[in-house]
Amino acid sequence: MSTQPVVAAVDGSDDSLRALEWAVDAAHRRAAPLRVAHVRQYAHWAQPEVLAAGLPDPQDDPVLDRVRTRLEGRSDQPDTEYVGVEGAVGAVLPELGATAQLLVLGSRGRGGFASLLLGSSSMAAARDAECPVVVVPRPGREVHGEAPGGPGSRVVVGLKVDGPDEATLAFAFAEATRRGARLQAVAAYPWPAQPWMMPGELPPPIVDQDVIEDETRVLADGFLAPYRERHPDVPVQLIPAPGDAAGHLVAASRDADLVVVGRHRRRLLSPVRMMGSVTHAVLLHAASPVAVVPPASPAD
Repeated sequence: MSTQPVVAAVDGSDDSLRALEWAVDAAHRRAAPLRVAHVRQYAHWAQPEVLAAGLPDPQDDPVLDRVRTRLEGRSDQPDTEYVGVEGAVGAVLPELGATAQLLVLGSRGRGGFASLLLGSSSMAAARDAECPVVVVPRPGREVHGEAPGGPGSRVVVGLKVDGPDEATLAFAFAEATRRGARLQAVAAYPWPAQPWMMPGELPPPIVDQDVIEDETRVLADGFLAPYRERHPDVPVQLIPAPGDAAGHLVAASRDADLVVVGRHRRRLLSPVRMMGSVTHAVLLHAASPVAVVPPASPAD
């Protein structure tokens, strides 16, 4: 079992305290230690390239003191370490994930504009961290569309049939196993079909939507098969869905335990890390916590 910690990033805001509760539960389910980290933002007048002389003392941090008081005496309390770090939050948060199995934070912190749905620091962590990042939203987000029905706990995963990522599927199945939840795999396909035609070309034959949906189901079933074998106790519901993948995942987030999405792999001509438009939209609008999973390396 991994001894890497679950890291909860806190700043004293209500959003970060909700993320802390999620992280405590995640560490308990993984039998993993918990690392509570507070990143102290550089003063506005300071030069970010000038590093502080040593780390802040976690014993002299009111934010960490508040967390200690909050967690003190709990029966489900995992082994907990408190860490104070100083620097630019958007840069330090991804670094915290380098030695973690999971990084958990709220969708908004103390800084920035209150009207934003997702803070820049949360965005940076989800985009750049080497480990999976869970972003816990504020309660009360309204989502539109019909969520897949059914009682009990649900973990939702976005499945790209034209390029599924093994790390995303593995994380989603493992999380469903830990929670005793059913897994809903949303496999979106483009509809209506919009073929490109050159001038003078004849229009292609009409494509039956049922045919595309059946092909999507067959492909998705094939990708899911090995994970079903490894996790026989996880009920799996495959949902082929026409059109907007982000919209279907956001709708499925209503009352879900977690939505799991992947992050784009680095490309040769674009070596920077990218989340992708679907993942970005799900982070902005999902009603449930969202796990953003970095892609499996080619060597895996």
